[in-house]
Amino acid sequence: MTLLDDPRPISADSHALETAETYAGLPEKFGDDAPRVVNKGDQGDYIEIPNQPHRSRNVAIMCLAGTRLDYATPLPREHATKPSAGSITDPEIQAYFTGGYAAMRPGLRDGARRPDDQDIDGISAEVLYPGWFPMFSLPDLDLLVATQRSYNDWMADQQIRSGGRLVGLAALPVQDPEIALAELQRAIELGFKGIVLPSNAPKGRTYSDESYDPMWALAQEARLPIAFHVACMSHVPDWVKAMAERDPITQYAGAAALIHDTMVELMIRGVCAKFPDLKFVLAEFNAGWIAHWLDKAQQGWAREHAKDPSAGAPVDLLEIWKRQFYATIEDDTAALSTRQMIGEETLLWGSDYPHTDSTWPCSAQVLDEMFEDYSPETRDKVTRTNVATLYSL
Repeated sequence: MTLLDDPRPISADSHALETAETYAGLPEKFGDDAPRVVNKGDQGDYIEIPNQPHRSRNVAIMCLAGTRLDYATPLPREHATKPSAGSITDPEIQAYFTGGYAAMRPGLRDGARRPDDQDIDGISAEVLYPGWFPMFSLPDLDLLVATQRSYNDWMADQQIRSGGRLVGLAALPVQDPEIALAELQRAIELGFKGIVLPSNAPKGRTYSDESYDPMWALAQEARLPIAFHVACMSHVPDWVKAMAERDPITQYAGAAALIHDTMVELMIRGVCAKFPDLKFVLAEFNAGWIAHWLDKAQQGWAREHAKDPSAGAPVDLLEIWKRQFYATIEDDTAALSTRQMIGEETLLWGSDYPHTDSTWPCSAQVLDEMFEDYSPETRDKVTRTNVATLYSL
């Protein structure tokens, strides 16, 4: 039996909600530099690092979609789009902020109960990314490595508890390429089907550095896709810090800019040429922009070559995209409109549960509306068979 025996969609982009078990033993070893879960009474539960308060997160922030069934009147929703985010002052949302884990749906806290939430949404399985993104940018290398190893152990257990309906991605500490390689080998031994890396290379490096070649080679040999998720950064670049001064709507609408440097490093600076069978996933950057971006990058590469022929002649970026890249979408109908340009085999639908941008608990209805003008074959590829093939499900 495989997940393809179930005709329901598979979410290619959903999220974990880390619990106290995720960080077991870290405070004892690293003291107040380590992450842990802290209950703050009527303020709810937090994942926090005492010595780095800016990384503190109320756990409710990571799972607000889970409140939607608590509303007496469902949140409004436009045709073929996710439900409204609601208001931070809504009592249903405030219950999560003040009540912490105890107030949440059991499926958010326990992999064994996550299938309950999947069944409500009409899906068969989820590819799971982390929920607490600061684990990718911890400044102390030893702590970062220990945190990601602990997360991977916890996620491996969550997969088992779900009966195979959670497909977790293992995190690699790319701040040290040799340690990342060793953790990749361990992830393979733990049975992971994919990897998640920070969406930008560590400061002072690029993903095209030769030091990463052994990691790429092993991932290619093991047929493990490499995923990059929005906001999962190894560090905050100066230009991103400057964006904080811009209108928040501009920031939200321009989130795809966070992956462009990495795409150039992979597609143009040699990684894809060296490892043509390695697959990459751009998660939650959506995809309506990709056809245009590939065209502009192709022009930029040609202009660079005209100025300096020694840099190597350009190759077809669209061909590289179709051969090696995938992008997840939620309710991105613009991406479906460009599917014939970038290849419908490269699109993966994801619910983003339990984050605010999620289509839960009405993903089935959203998909019915999104694909009403498309063939059943196209819908099945984007919502089910593409992701199942990619992750060998």
